[in-house]
Amino acid sequence: MATVELRFSALPEHVRTARLVAAAVARRAGVDEAVLDEVRLAVGEACTRAVGLHQSGGITAPVQVLLIEEEKQFSIEVGDEAPRSAPGHRAPGAPGEEPDAETEEDEMGLAVISGLVDDVEVTAGEHGGQIRMTWPTTPPAATLP
Repeated sequence: MATVELRFSALPEHVRTARLVAAAVARRAGVDEAVLDEVRLAVGEACTRAVGLHQSGGITAPVQVLLIEEEKQFSIEVGDEAPRSAPGHRAPGAPGEEPDAETEEDEMGLAVISGLVDDVEVTAGEHGGQIRMTWPTTPPAATLP
């Protein structure tokens, strides 16, 4: 199992770099070429979401991206350190709480990721959250001498 770890300051200009690195590692891991655009878009959404959560919460810790190459699958984990009780969930009609633009944007980002990736797991808690996205890989073709 090979893992690449990327950490970057929670600034929007670093999201592009994370997308490029993720696509390069996914290609090397054997993710189908036809899916690489989806990998880039999903990683961009997940990283943008993490950057936004850090910025809105005044969190100075870096965003963490793990690119994990396993047998028959490739996973990307995007982690943030923004504390929350549940990912994007708020009780509807709670007194004094109306869905704000930030919550709606967060939910839209998660919907986009879910539309791009078949295997997505979102976790969140008091110490931050994580989005894990997984794609199947194909073994590299044997080269002839």
